[in-house]
Amino acid sequence: MSKAFKRTLITSALPYANGPVHIGHLAGVYIPADIYARYLRLKGEEVLFIGGSDEHGVPIALKAKAEGITPQEVVDKFHYIIKKSFEEFGITFDIYSRTTSPTHHKTASEFFKKLYDKGEFLEKTSEQYYDPTAKQFLADRYITGKCPHCANLNAYGDQCESCGTSLSPLDLIDPKSAISGSVPVLKETKHWYLPLDKHEPWLKQWILEEHKEWKPNVYGQCKSWLDMGLQPRAVSRDLEWGVPVPIEGAQGKVLYVWFDAPIGYISNTIEHSPNDWEKWWKDEASKIVCFIGKDNIVFHCIVFPSMLKAEGSYTLPENVPANEFLNLEGDKISTSRNWAVWLHEYLEEFPDKQDVLRYVLTANAPETKDNDFTWKDFQARNNNELVAILGNFVNRAMVLTHKYFEGKVPACTTLNDYDKQTLQEVANVKLNLEKQLNQYRFREALKEAMSLARIGNKYLADTEPWKLAKTDMERTATVMNISLQITANLAIAFEPFLPFSSTKIKQLLNKQQGLQWANLGAPYLLEVGHCINEPVLLFEKIEDETIATQVQKLQDKKEANAALSHQTTPQKPNIAFDDFSKLDIRVGKVIDCQKVPKADKLLQFKIDDGVGERTIVSGIAEHYAPADMIGRNVCFVANLEARKLRGIESQGMILSAEDADGKLVLIEPISEVKAGSQVI
Repeated sequence: MSKAFKRTLITSALPYANGPVHIGHLAGVYIPADIYARYLRLKGEEVLFIGGSDEHGVPIALKAKAEGITPQEVVDKFHYIIKKSFEEFGITFDIYSRTTSPTHHKTASEFFKKLYDKGEFLEKTSEQYYDPTAKQFLADRYITGKCPHCANLNAYGDQCESCGTSLSPLDLIDPKSAISGSVPVLKETKHWYLPLDKHEPWLKQWILEEHKEWKPNVYGQCKSWLDMGLQPRAVSRDLEWGVPVPIEGAQGKVLYVWFDAPIGYISNTIEHSPNDWEKWWKDEASKIVCFIGKDNIVFHCIVFPSMLKAEGSYTLPENVPANEFLNLEGDKISTSRNWAVWLHEYLEEFPDKQDVLRYVLTANAPETKDNDFTWKDFQARNNNELVAILGNFVNRAMVLTHKYFEGKVPACTTLNDYDKQTLQEVANVKLNLEKQLNQYRFREALKEAMSLARIGNKYLADTEPWKLAKTDMERTATVMNISLQITANLAIAFEPFLPFSSTKIKQLLNKQQGLQWANLGAPYLLEVGHCINEPVLLFEKIEDETIATQVQKLQDKKEANAALSHQTTPQKPNIAFDDFSKLDIRVGKVIDCQKVPKADKLLQFKIDDGVGERTIVSGIAEHYAPADMIGRNVCFVANLEARKLRGIESQGMILSAEDADGKLVLIEPISEVKAGSQVI
C-alpha cells in the first residue's frame, strides 16, 4: 500500500556551470522534472521544485586557468546563461540558485561539521601526486600522460577521452602536471572518507527490499554496486576552489564536489523558505523525488542517502527516476567536442518553438535505455504529429465553429451512441494519463495526451460536419460542441508537457480560467453561447531547408573535431640510437582473442611469440572483431614491462596506427613471417 504524503519536494540535478545546457540534460532531467512539477501543481498539491548551478570542482578551476580568469568569473557567466535558458524554455523552478552562494557554503560546512563531530568519517593518509613546481597537490584532471590502453598521449588522471576508459593517476605512463608541465611526485596527504561499507546493510534493505518499484535501470545499477561491495569514499580534496573543509588542520582542502553538490538541494530550499525549510527535508509527510541522469544514480541512490542517514535528522528520497543518455545523430553528446544541440542556441534559432523541442525530447525520452536525437526525427514529429494531429484537430474545430456558428459554442442536443462512445473515450484519458505520470512514465503519458487529439480527429472524420451542415444543423451543432469540448480538454491534458501550446489553446477558446485538471475528461468545459477567438495555427511545418541547416551545422562541428584530433602529430624529440635499440619489436601470431568483460574498448589476445604464449590487452575492440583476429600476424613490443589492465596482466603492446578518421589500423607484415621474428 502506497504511503500518503502531504507535499512533494522535487530536486533536479544541478547542471555544472562550465558550459551551457544541451538537449541531453533536458531529456535526462529537466523536462521530466518540470512535467512532474506542473502535473502536481495542476492537481492542487503542495510542491517545491528545486534547481541550481553546481559551481565548484576541478573542471571549472582548469577552465579559469586556461582562460586567464577567476573561477568565479567562469561560473557567473554560465550560471546566467543556464538560468536564462531554463526560464525561456518554461522550466518552472521555484528557485534556481547556486553552490557559490553564502547560504550554500554555510549549509555545506555545517553538514560536514556535524558528521565530523559525530565521528562519521574515516581519516586517512595516502600518497597522491604533487607538483613540486606549483607547490600543490594535483587533482586527477590536473595530471596528464599516456593512456595505458590506447597510447593517447593526452589522457587525464581520471579518464582517457580518446578511448573512454576510466583511469587513476597511477595508471598513466609518463605523467605530467597540467599546471606546470613538471613531473609530479608522490607525497602524503590527509583526507576524510565517508565509510559507505558501514551503510551497506541498511542500503540493501532500503533499496533492494523497500524500493522495488524504482525504474529497472535505477534499481539494477544500485543492485550492481551493492553486490560488488561498497568502499569508503573521500569527501575532501586538495584544491583552492570550493567549500573549505571547516576543521583545524585542513588548510588548502575543500569539500569534494560530489559531497558538496547534493547539499545544494538543501541550501537552495533554505534560501527559498528560510523559516520552514525543514518541513520539506525532515517531515515524513514530505515526499522527496530526485530527477537525475544515469551518471548520477550512484550518488543520489547510495552516497547522498548515506550522507543524510549519517546526519540523522533528514528523510530519504522516495524515488529517483533517472533517465539514461540521449545521443545525438548516432554519436555520444560531448561538451568537449562541441557535439551537442545547446538550449540557448535552439531558443535563438527556433523562436517560439519551445514546445516542439519539449514534445520531441519527451516522445523520444531515454527513460530505460539510451536513445538518439536526430534532426530528421525532430522534423517528422513536428510535421506528422504536432501539425498533422494536434494542430490539425484544433484548427478544424475552430474553423468549422466560425463557419457554421459565428464563433459561438453551439448547443449539444441529442447524443447518439457514437457521441457517447467518443465522450467516454475522452473521459478515460484522465485515468490513463495520471497512471503514467504517477509512475514517472512521461513518454507514455504524452501518448495518452495525444490520444485525445486522435480521438478528436477520428470523430470529425467519421461525423463529417461539413456534410451534415447541408441538411442537419442540429446534428452539426452537437458534433461541433463535442469537438470544442475535446479541444478544451486538450488544453488541460497538454499543460504539463506543452505549456506554451496549452496557453495558446486557451487563448483561442477565449477561456483563460476554469480549465482545471480536476475537470479533465468532462464534456461541459465550454458553455453554450461562449464566444471563441479567431483561428490561429498552433504549429507550423518545419521545412527541409531548416533541417538541412542544422545537419550541416553538426557536420561542420564533426569536420572541425576531425581536423583538430587527427592533424599530423608533431614529431617527438630525437633520441639516441641506443635508446631505440632497447625496444624489442617482434611478430606474433594470434592464437585466441576475446572481448574483456565490461570494457567496450579492450580485446584480450593470446599470442604465439615464437617461444611460447603470452597475453596482451589492446584497446582496439571498436575496430576489430575478436573472431577476425585469430590466425593473424601482429607486431608487438615484447620487452615492455607488464601492466595490469582490468585485472589482466598484459605482457606487451600491440602496434597500430591511427588513420585520418580516427580508426586504429594494425601494423602487420605483408607476407607470412615466423612467430617470434624480430622487427629491425
